[in-house]
Amino acid sequence: MSKKPGRPNPLAAAQRAERKRKIAIQVGVTAVLVALVAAIGISLAVRNSGSGYDGPVPVAATENGAIRVGQPDAPATVRIVADMQCPVCKQFEADHSELLRQSVADGTALIEYNIVGYLDKMSSTNYSTRSANAAYCVSDSGTEKFEDWLELMFQKQPPEGGAGLSDEELIAIAHEAGYTDPAVDTCITDGTYEGYVGEKSNESADEGIDGTPTVFVNGEQVNLTGIPGTQNFDPAPLTTAIQAAAGR
Repeated sequence: MSKKPGRPNPLAAAQRAERKRKIAIQVGVTAVLVALVAAIGISLAVRNSGSGYDGPVPVAATENGAIRVGQPDAPATVRIVADMQCPVCKQFEADHSELLRQSVADGTALIEYNIVGYLDKMSSTNYSTRSANAAYCVSDSGTEKFEDWLELMFQKQPPEGGAGLSDEELIAIAHEAGYTDPAVDTCITDGTYEGYVGEKSNESADEGIDGTPTVFVNGEQVNLTGIPGTQNFDPAPLTTAIQAAAGR
């Protein structure tokens, strides 16, 4: 015996409608969350791709931004992190120049110069970065005269707190060192590698290098010491480290 359909139950209908509404809301919220998570993931992937620098890269620079002088197969690799505005770097170069030049000449050492822009606040024209840019500009024309250029730059180092050397003065020093290619002049005045200097300076700081000069031989930091009673460096620690790396 079949039952006759009864009257619709308004309460049950209302409950079914409410359940459908809640399900629709939950589906909508889930879709929004999924889209949001996907968007965040894409954003992070884009942010983490690449180093962030996509400007000009110097011809002579290594991956870590060093300018190499000497034979690539030399048994000792001396890495010098220096700032052209740094007076202590000037003193280091004066006290070690003969050792470094001789080590390059006899094939004992390859020198890697990381010229950084740490001390921009010590001049009114970001001289540290501009002079580091000049280092890359001249090295584009070859590194055979780079040590001559470096010596002249430190000899004419401007005092901290001033304007630093002008672009015209940087060009004159490059010419004096034998870098006469007009491309060098343009590179200096255009600041071609200033962005690159900033990138590599940040990378050096991320390594934990918080002062200049900092020196390594075959990856091991050298403990630089001074000569008592003077402002001069004692060349002995670096000499010993190079000789040890060369097996002498």
